[in-house]
Amino acid sequence: MLKGGNMEHVSDADLRRRQRQIAAEIANIGFCLPGSLVERTGRCGNAGCSCHSDPSRRHGPYRSWTRRVAGKTTTRNLTPEQAQTYEPWFDNAARLHHLVRELEHLGAIAAARAEGWAEPPQPPPDRRRRAPAADPSGRGAA
Repeated sequence: MLKGGNMEHVSDADLRRRQRQIAAEIANIGFCLPGSLVERTGRCGNAGCSCHSDPSRRHGPYRSWTRRVAGKTTTRNLTPEQAQTYEPWFDNAARLHHLVRELEHLGAIAAARAEGWAEPPQPPPDRRRRAPAADPSGRGAA
């Protein structure tokens, strides 16, 4: 990400350079999974079980993948092994979303400069999920 909220001091060459960096990062991202990886604990149906009186004794944790499919929420329970396998894929999806938002902002700046418009403000941070740092190996998780 180009640093600083005021992009007027960033050259067009710097915008193009960052655009190429983003494209290279996107090319190296592995598989992505939409939605959320959620961890839950729960209470059972046995009224005498300690899970009802002590939250630290709840059953679980249970991991699940929740997403929207055709306008409906879909949840799939995952084994611990599956959750471990697919967690990098959720991170990849968050990283991809973050990179696309940045690329869109760079495009808006480039268009504003080309047309003589006022440069757009920095978009607000995405509150849905934090963008994981880029994989230092440059390969992305797969």
